[in-house]
Amino acid sequence: MASKVSLKWQSGMAFEGLIDGHSISIDASPEQGGANSGPRPKALMLLAFAGCTGMDVVSLLVKMRETIDDFDMEVEADLSEDHPKIYTRFQIIYYLRGDSLSPDKVKKAVTMSQEKYCGVAAMFRMIAPLSYKIILNGKEVL
Repeated sequence: MASKVSLKWQSGMAFEGLIDGHSISIDASPEQGGANSGPRPKALMLLAFAGCTGMDVVSLLVKMRETIDDFDMEVEADLSEDHPKIYTRFQIIYYLRGDSLSPDKVKKAVTMSQEKYCGVAAMFRMIAPLSYKIILNGKEVL
């Protein structure tokens, strides 16, 4: 199955993208000639990673009959100094809250996402080292 997106130049460094019928603006910073009217393309890659693994984790925990009260993620990445500027390291931190969430099931869901299901994580591992940790109810469990 092929994927397809479209992108139309607006002005300056701004573009309007269309993904599955949803529009998204991208732009460069003022220092790069843009107007800061949207996120940068590389940052969208990090968001795609968080979305991919986040959906996996939620789906797996629901199947395990776990109740999630709150779930956030942060992705950090280092960028090379030389051109082409590429990511040289990725880390994702999963923040979950839930009075009845099982630490073992949360670890299993995250590990399954990272090692089996999340295609974005698999692609990122081809680029650079990827690490992850889990903060459950304010305590690091992995």
